[in-house]
Amino acid sequence: MLFSGQAIKVSLLPSGIAQLIFDLEGSSVNKFDRLTMKELGEATAVIGKSDARGVIFSSAKSTFIVGADITEFTGLFATGPEAIRDWIGRANEVFNAIEDLPLPTVAAINGVALGGGFELALSADYRVALESAVVGFPEVKLGILPGFGGTVRLPRLIGSEKAIAWISQGSHIPSKIALAERALDAIVANDDLIAAAERIIEDCLNGSLDYTAQRAIKTSPVPESPETIAALFMSAKPAVAKASGTHYPAPLTAVEVMEKGVLESRAGALVAEREGFIQLAGTSTAANLVQMFLNDQFLASKSRALSKGVPVISKAAVLGAGIMGGGIAYQSALRGTPIVMKDIAQAGLDLGMNEAQTLVAKQVKRGKMTTESADKIIGSITPSLAYEDVAGAELVVEAVVENESVKKSVLAELESVVAEDAIIATNTSTISVDCLATALNKPKRFCGMHFFNPVPLMPLVEVIRGQETSKETIASTVAYAKSLGKTPIVVNNCPGFLVNRILFPYFGAFSTLVYEGADFRQIDRVMEEFGWPMGPAYLLDVVGIDTAVHAQAVMAAGFARMELGFESAIDKLYSQGDLGQKSGRGFYDYVVDENGRLKKQPNPEIDSLIASVSAKRRNFSDSEIRDRLMLALCLETVRCLEDGIVETAIEADMGLVLGLGFPKFRGGALRFIDQLGLTEFCELADSYTHHGPMLTPTAKLREMAKAKLSYYSE
Repeated sequence: MLFSGQAIKVSLLPSGIAQLIFDLEGSSVNKFDRLTMKELGEATAVIGKSDARGVIFSSAKSTFIVGADITEFTGLFATGPEAIRDWIGRANEVFNAIEDLPLPTVAAINGVALGGGFELALSADYRVALESAVVGFPEVKLGILPGFGGTVRLPRLIGSEKAIAWISQGSHIPSKIALAERALDAIVANDDLIAAAERIIEDCLNGSLDYTAQRAIKTSPVPESPETIAALFMSAKPAVAKASGTHYPAPLTAVEVMEKGVLESRAGALVAEREGFIQLAGTSTAANLVQMFLNDQFLASKSRALSKGVPVISKAAVLGAGIMGGGIAYQSALRGTPIVMKDIAQAGLDLGMNEAQTLVAKQVKRGKMTTESADKIIGSITPSLAYEDVAGAELVVEAVVENESVKKSVLAELESVVAEDAIIATNTSTISVDCLATALNKPKRFCGMHFFNPVPLMPLVEVIRGQETSKETIASTVAYAKSLGKTPIVVNNCPGFLVNRILFPYFGAFSTLVYEGADFRQIDRVMEEFGWPMGPAYLLDVVGIDTAVHAQAVMAAGFARMELGFESAIDKLYSQGDLGQKSGRGFYDYVVDENGRLKKQPNPEIDSLIASVSAKRRNFSDSEIRDRLMLALCLETVRCLEDGIVETAIEADMGLVLGLGFPKFRGGALRFIDQLGLTEFCELADSYTHHGPMLTPTAKLREMAKAKLSYYSE
């Protein structure tokens, strides 16, 4: 044994070639934490002084190296530029030492090699991988760029144009594409990985391969002329900027870093990369996107713990077909759980099956699914008009019309048909789970399971715990949601639950501004510039004006502060049958374009309609519009956390990101308050409290502000 540490071991193979094995103790994956990087430097120095004939970098785990240890980023980024510069500098020294070893080197990639893991592989002379391997640089999705030489070595290996695409898009690249684009040198079978690496080293030693020439490519400027490089980057930068948008600076910064570095030597290019990384690491976008990653890990860990040991649902059912029922059925069948889709009318079943068939047809057309797979998915959905077909289901999702009496009748009927231990979940978006539970004899086996529309695209499922719901029911429902590829968040029962409860004060602030004379088009523009995928008027059209009116009434009945107290533009649209996209007209008009998508256009009658229920149009500053909408949304998020509707700030914020499209780069409502500062947030709210109780800070929030606390420090 040449070296033995907690993350790395090095031994000599019978061939005299050193095998450096990554195997981080206490972790299911290898990652570049401070310990691993320290040991890699030490092990590299030992190898350099040994009699080894070559080096193979490999992993004892099921995957290679997932990247840097992101859990260390939050503390690191907060320490400032010099600490970051020192951290990257040490990593560069280690990777450069690997690249400069006086013997040939090969990275043997099994599974995933991302970020720092792939940068390590690029430091080696050659890369051999399994067919199942995936490589790439996802750093831009964290608001940063590759910092261990990725922007330096990749363009020299695969060309600047391809490197721009790889790094700016942050994509995971399958091994076959990586091989075709020269980022990998060979793909081999599982049992041949180390032997193949040995053969490459032997070819280097006998002169069949010139590994010194490989190093020269990676350490020298790219061979293109300055004029060619300038033209390439001049063309690429506008496209990257347009694709990433103004709120996500990392992709464009990464391209600019490559532009600076490609005509430099390795040393000069690494300096450009390091300074670009430091620039991005100091942004709120990077801090928030890193926190988003950590939030994802937290949710995954929590749902794993909740569903541990729960039997897999082998047969499910959904009551109520249509768009929602068809979407749920498709998602269940897609993920391998056969499902019965029941309705009371053949027309409903036809609509639900058509929805599922449309979804698989899109996947086939895009080349993401074979015709055989599509047929299998559709074959796993059993449309039925009879309760008898539902009887064997272990979990049934009720997704009938959003009407309390109808739901209660259906639930009571369903309970008499299914097995005693079957779980019944309601997909209601607003009606109290406890209220619906009164229709059942066994409320312990009942909970809410709120999907968001469109089901295949929206990642969140709210699992709503009623007063009588058992832990076992929650565990099984969480497990089923996970099996569908969704992110479940468990919340307690209240009107609107978590997401809709927070959404409707936001809509209420919108309606109030319009009532006071604000232009809804300005409101949409301001909130889209803030980072929302669509402004509130456009979102109301997408949700459905009828759905919004119904939900607003439910919310106002549950929370007096949400009562508007006036006839709104939304009410007026509803009264004349303008329901948004579903009717073709709402705040905007909608037509079907050549691709079959609904296209938003001006509604020529909307201004006169608004004028009939609102004050005369007057000017509002963009900042007042933004403040009033965000204050309403953020303060209701605070109340949900204080009321125990959701357990943690992370779950509250992730509910908004996954369920509403809250801008990721802002980190969520509570994270937004933290970054503004709780004292500053309360002062801002106090300047608007004359607009009503929805904009009034809670007593606990004021106490936290006084104590200089924050939601993410707790």
